[in-house]
Amino acid sequence: MKRVCVITGSRAEYGLLRWVMQGLKDAPSCALQVVATGMHLSPEFGATWRVIEEDGFSIDWKVEMLLGSDTAVAVSKSMALGLAGFADAFAHLAPDLVVVLGDRFEILAAASAALIAGIPIAHLHGGEVTEGAYDDAIRHAITKMAHLHFTAAEPYRQRVVQMGEDPDRVWCVGGFGLDSIMKLDRMDRPTLEASLDFPWGARNLLVTFHPETVSDATPTAQMTELLAALETVDAQLIFTLPNADNEGRALFAMIRDFVAAHPNRACAHVSLGQRRYLSALASVDGVVGNSSSGLIEAPAFGVGTVNIGARQDGRLRADSVIDCAPERNAISVALAQLFDPAFRARLPETVNPYGTGGASAQTVAAIEAWRPPAAPKQFFDLPLQNNQLECPS
Repeated sequence: MKRVCVITGSRAEYGLLRWVMQGLKDAPSCALQVVATGMHLSPEFGATWRVIEEDGFSIDWKVEMLLGSDTAVAVSKSMALGLAGFADAFAHLAPDLVVVLGDRFEILAAASAALIAGIPIAHLHGGEVTEGAYDDAIRHAITKMAHLHFTAAEPYRQRVVQMGEDPDRVWCVGGFGLDSIMKLDRMDRPTLEASLDFPWGARNLLVTFHPETVSDATPTAQMTELLAALETVDAQLIFTLPNADNEGRALFAMIRDFVAAHPNRACAHVSLGQRRYLSALASVDGVVGNSSSGLIEAPAFGVGTVNIGARQDGRLRADSVIDCAPERNAISVALAQLFDPAFRARLPETVNPYGTGGASAQTVAAIEAWRPPAAPKQFFDLPLQNNQLECPS
């Protein structure tokens, strides 16, 4: 049996990995190992490692790495702690393959440790571009460390091949978040209202805003603009708190102050959990912020998205996504478009560029068929045009 080690560091990433993990657990040729790290282990972020166990998975190792600060220095030091912790985890678990998803700094630490240990890596959701965060560079770095690649759309597959990866080891499987939409039993609205202890209104918005980690504007300045726009919108507001990115904790405080000032029309949650989050996503009138779920999962429900700022710049988006600058007037204009009857009439016809589901099963099947390489991977050169063969003078 192949020992396949899945790394998960956050609530959102686990939601994408869950059905891959279940498939590996059920696969007769694989022995699933689970390593939890990052926000999962932090009470401040909901101690969501418990959710992993509640879903029936055993956590084989925990890598503590988050510091109680979100400055650039603290994030770098967290990565150093993670690198040391993953080195111990891999030495103890001795996996044949490490599975990672995405682009966060916790995952870069895990992939780096696996690379040095000589353990092949399978990378999910590679080839994407998000110009407003340093996660973009992390994602591409992990691609070059990985042996197997499972992308969410054909342009992303082509980009991974363009980076020198063998096309025979790059699969276009679609968005992994769509599998939970297919598989999870969602709550109806009364049950969801009771679970959140928050009343729905005539209009309801799900709001998630993460720091732009490569922007000249500070996250707090951008959040000030967003909250000013939300101050005047006629809707109930459900906030999910941001990730452990640079200055994320400052946004925590701003959101909580806003909720305290508007207790009848706003609530905030560190983690809704996958079932409640998707139930809310299916029920709201729109998604506001800069989360990838507004581009990948929301279109599957025919729910409109107001995508703010540059964090997701470069990602494929459906016609249901309205892009706007992180300025209160621009956000207000986008919200007006979100509620416009003509825009809403087109939402049921939304075509999701990330597919309709099934990514997890395709990934598990490929991992089951995979055999450890006998030699180091080779750089895959694309054919050059004649005018590219000479160096410019």
